[in-house]
Amino acid sequence: MDKKIVDVNELRVDDVPYVGGKGANLGELTSAGFPVPGAFVLTTVAYDYFMDKSKILSQVEKELESIDRSSDQSLTDASKRIRALFETYDIPDDLKKDIVSCYRMIVPKKEKGFVAVRSSATAEDLPDASFAGQQETYLNVADEEDLFDKIRKCWSSLFTARAIAYREKQGYAHSDVKLAVVIQKMVNSDVSGIMFTVDPHSGAKNIIIEAGYGLGEAIVGGEVTPDTYVIDKSKMTITKKRISTQKWKYIRGPSGGCLKDDVSDGEEKKQKIDDARILEIAEIGRQVEIHYQKPMDMEWCIENGKAYLVQARPITAVGCSGGSGENGASSEDIILTGLGASPGLATGTVRIYDESMSLDVVKDGDVLVTKMTMPDMVPAMSRSVAIVTDEGGMTCHAAIISRELGTPCIVGTGHATDSLSDGDTITVDGTTGTVYRGAIKKKEETSTPAAIGAAAEFVPITGTKVMVNMSMPTKAEDVAKLPCDGVGLMRSEFLFTNYVGEHPCAVIDDGRAEELIDKLAEGISKVARAFYPRPVILRTSDFKTNEYRDMKGGVDYEPNEENPMIGWRGCSRYVSESYREAFMCELRAIKRVRDDLGLKNLHVMLPFVRTIPEVEDIIAMMTSVGLRRGLDFKLYFMAEVPVNIFMAEEFCKYCDAFSIGSNDLTQLTLGCDRDSDILGRMGYFDERNPGVKAAISQLIRVAHKNGKAVGICGQGPSVYPEFAEFLVEEGIDSISLNPDTFVKTKRNIASAEQRILLKGLRELKDKQ
Repeated sequence: MDKKIVDVNELRVDDVPYVGGKGANLGELTSAGFPVPGAFVLTTVAYDYFMDKSKILSQVEKELESIDRSSDQSLTDASKRIRALFETYDIPDDLKKDIVSCYRMIVPKKEKGFVAVRSSATAEDLPDASFAGQQETYLNVADEEDLFDKIRKCWSSLFTARAIAYREKQGYAHSDVKLAVVIQKMVNSDVSGIMFTVDPHSGAKNIIIEAGYGLGEAIVGGEVTPDTYVIDKSKMTITKKRISTQKWKYIRGPSGGCLKDDVSDGEEKKQKIDDARILEIAEIGRQVEIHYQKPMDMEWCIENGKAYLVQARPITAVGCSGGSGENGASSEDIILTGLGASPGLATGTVRIYDESMSLDVVKDGDVLVTKMTMPDMVPAMSRSVAIVTDEGGMTCHAAIISRELGTPCIVGTGHATDSLSDGDTITVDGTTGTVYRGAIKKKEETSTPAAIGAAAEFVPITGTKVMVNMSMPTKAEDVAKLPCDGVGLMRSEFLFTNYVGEHPCAVIDDGRAEELIDKLAEGISKVARAFYPRPVILRTSDFKTNEYRDMKGGVDYEPNEENPMIGWRGCSRYVSESYREAFMCELRAIKRVRDDLGLKNLHVMLPFVRTIPEVEDIIAMMTSVGLRRGLDFKLYFMAEVPVNIFMAEEFCKYCDAFSIGSNDLTQLTLGCDRDSDILGRMGYFDERNPGVKAAISQLIRVAHKNGKAVGICGQGPSVYPEFAEFLVEEGIDSISLNPDTFVKTKRNIASAEQRILLKGLRELKDKQ
């Protein structure tokens, strides 16, 4: 093919080398009679023509050769310089003339109309690679000059830092990948979404449709939570719905582009499309899969009652979450349901536990069933194949630790301890939050081609540091294999439960203080050594009185508090005479790991900091054992009490950085018990609350003004992609995640950074 521009009607799926994956698939869909908006494509011949006329190819190659592969900043800087080159050269006049001629076939000169300008790389949408989404798309392009600008930006997006790094990781030569540009009539969507012809998480043979109001950019970008509809592909019946609340949508701006618009109160919680429309879209998807003879991923939209496909591609990676999509279970097998807190499927024997019992009753292979887990129960949790609790939400202890252990977990069932009996055999589906009677056979996993696995595991480069949360030293070697920036939160209380096994004051009073220090140092050093030289931030113990009281010997040292969550915990405990020596043992253990073992990557974080005097007292205690702030030893404060926000200026004088504990900060800002399943189900506990976000913004602003870094180590960024984007926009320095959410959330962070950079470029252009 030697044409610079071709109508989409002329294209077929084999034309990828000339029009890229997106263009070829749109042509294939159009020729097969599927509802696709009119479009034309600037082929790779047009791309080569521009590169030849502008004479920038040699400069691009020189910039690529100059990149220091060990430096993320070097890659980012080279990308910026390459993309700037494209902006300095105009599209040749003869090509402009041809573009306008085709453009006016879609948008006649005397009519007002808009187009979408979409990048289509020649290595994109292939069945053995996942390049899709690495280049750029522009919606509601309004006129000829805007069109020329967006075409150049699409061409230059072939050299984003993410795209360069991914090609090198996958072994694609930069010269082998070219870029076509699709110019497509813009559909002003009332509703839009995504459709998969198999479940991309479990591989179940269902059609999955996601739907949201307005333009599809909000769903594709992970900015809103869409409705999800599951359709049995063999019967073409709707088997499951999850209706989300959508408060805003993207609409077309008066002169192009996208604007946010509020969804009316009466529509926020409604099902986005009716059942007949769901089945209509599902049937389109089923027919597309039949045509391609492989599972497909599509983007669809509806304008004035008519459904369109605007993109389709083969599904490049199908996971197996252990969900119950095809596990042989029926509705009659369901015993109870709750909140799926940690994914996976496991079968075992019920062991109901209450605090009056010994943890030894829980054996390897048991399903731990309890009202709510506590930190001292971690050894039993480690032995369990699954965990089910009466109470709790996504941020409760059971949920957090289960995800770190990789153990299926369901919380907030309300009555698991009453509905289940010791000795029962049950199957726990932590993906769907369902408990089944008896043993349910898990769907067999299918082998995945190496190329697909490599694509699925790709982790993008981010300017924001992305770290991991750790609690179990035995998992450190495995977790350290993640391409993370270190440990943003290591919880020392689990060292007490796993290495010490009894109340620290009881150990000290028994004359075994050195034993306590040795065991703490042993656990800490395992993590610090596994991650060396990456930083490990150890949060000193933050047990509450009821949790300490449940430890061996704890009754003799702990009072009964009506509300331990906001009681004697964190720093207030360290400065009290009755606990001071136990805290000193923690500090000596830290000193031993840093100095005797040489693991200088270990740093300290203080939890539940309430007052300046207690901080001054604790710093004096640290100094007394030789722990002094300096170039290689940093002191962090958890920012989880509102006073940390109100007095941030004062607290800055005593620390090197803050780490936002979003669970407690949300709890104390909203006056909402984070472990209350009632309030959780009612939607009260939510880090996205404007008051919580205002507190976070205030802390970042003040800390940065004083030269202090700010991180976050709560669940919010991994649960809510839009919350992660908010943090990036506000300038958060680091985000620490549970290992099981690391890859997915880092991709969200990378996407957010790209959107913010693009927004900044647009604003800069508007000012010029």
